[in-house]
Amino acid sequence: MIRTIEAIIDEQGRVRLLESISLPEAHRALVTILDEGPAAPASETALLSEMALAADWNRPEEDAAWSHLQPAR
Repeated sequence: MIRTIEAIIDEQGRVRLLESISLPEAHRALVTILDEGPAAPASETALLSEMALAADWNRPEEDAAWSHLQPAR
């Protein structure tokens, strides 16, 4: 099975995976160096408030209030 896992490589060439993985044995890996730098991490406040705000955002009244900004289908 092939999996893609995001990582950051520092100036000394050390690789830091952005998620933990568990493998039953050693595996080979390929590293692709991307042109852009690492993405900014999401704000903790934004992540913690997402569920509470979604309860308000995902209502028919909210959809109706913003419908004028949606392209015609």
